[in-house]
Amino acid sequence: MFDLSGRAALVTGAGQNAGAGIARALAARGAAVAVNDLVPERAEAVSGGITASGGTAVPVAFDVTDLDAVREGVARARAELGRHVDILVHNAGIPADFGQGPFRTLAPGRWRGPVEINLFGAMNCVSAVVDDMCEAGWGRIVQISSGAARTGSDQGLSLYGAAKSGVEGFIRHLSQELAPSGVTANTLALGLQTNAAGDATEVFAAKIPTRRLGTPEDVGAAVVYLASPEASWMTGQTLNLNGGSVTT
Repeated sequence: MFDLSGRAALVTGAGQNAGAGIARALAARGAAVAVNDLVPERAEAVSGGITASGGTAVPVAFDVTDLDAVREGVARARAELGRHVDILVHNAGIPADFGQGPFRTLAPGRWRGPVEINLFGAMNCVSAVVDDMCEAGWGRIVQISSGAARTGSDQGLSLYGAAKSGVEGFIRHLSQELAPSGVTANTLALGLQTNAAGDATEVFAAKIPTRRLGTPEDVGAAVVYLASPEASWMTGQTLNLNGGSVTT
């Protein structure tokens, strides 16, 4: 079950945290993984770790907001892995300027960053891989999102939340277009992760029913399911992975 042998995956933003956990989990189930990150050294470190553990991985550093760079990176991944990308996990979502703060205080020049990486980054990556998936009659697209897409807060997340809301809508519509071709598209909306809490881990964890924050391994396991052959009837959905902090 959940065997991904013979499949090739591209994971964006995979040089650290949840992205690294996703790349490792997919490789552990047999997928050959193209590890993307904006920082080449991070992509190389995660790729090297997978290879050292007996998996197959290659580093492909590029900026997801640059369509030409995305296309070049996907072509490089295909050449090095020996097949087209079957599984796309768009995890990259935090720009250099996160755009955090009360909206009234944010200059218009700061509005675009979260939207470029989350929404247009996803569109760039999907555009670069989706034709091969449809022609093959099999593909998996997994978008990493956040509870901030559907739950308002007063923590200065209006730009980030808007960007994640937008990409969730994109994935829902995309799923309907691609379903007849054997390609699924789903979103995994994450709750607070260990890397985001800093010194306040225990404080935040106490507010979550499971009494802990999410880990890269939690995220990787959920993505493995969505990427698997067994998830062929799961498409167009947003699944919450948040320790029960928000229920639906």
